[in-house]
Amino acid sequence: MRIIGGQWRGRRIQIPSKGWPVRPTTDFAREALFNILDNRLDYEQSSALDLFGGTGIHCMELASRGCMDITYVDRYRESVRFMRSFAKEWDIPLEVILSDVFKFIKEAHRQWDYIFADPPYDMKGLETLPGLILEAGLLKPEGFFVLEHISTKTFDKMPGFMEARHYGQSVFSFFGVGS
Repeated sequence: MRIIGGQWRGRRIQIPSKGWPVRPTTDFAREALFNILDNRLDYEQSSALDLFGGTGIHCMELASRGCMDITYVDRYRESVRFMRSFAKEWDIPLEVILSDVFKFIKEAHRQWDYIFADPPYDMKGLETLPGLILEAGLLKPEGFFVLEHISTKTFDKMPGFMEARHYGQSVFSFFGVGS
């Protein structure tokens, strides 16, 4: 994997390959998403939450662009161990949490400007995720949530839905508090 923007642009990241339970977002889709985020976020002033963090590439992209308040959540020990090591090695101010995402959503006691979730495409309960995040009050008033999902699913009828961007089989659906 490589970082596509910011101060670490072009830097390659080696992730463990054995038993890694993740499906990283393609460079093409990630670059398209960050082109959108570049126009919507003041990275240095924003807080970000990465749910189903996996390889952590989303957090790395945010940090590379100057985001200093990033929370990473994943339930796999290997993923969390990798991210803790990476954050220490690169001196990234990253809060790394080992937790089931649904449990984390119920127990979180703060708000973020930007929330990203890249769950397994076939995950049970995927369709409930936007509602749970909005109902839990995890977004700041002007904040937004981006859900990455497969193109066979649609969320345009859900409360808070703003728009969807399609990149091959991947879709980024955007949600906001007052939308």
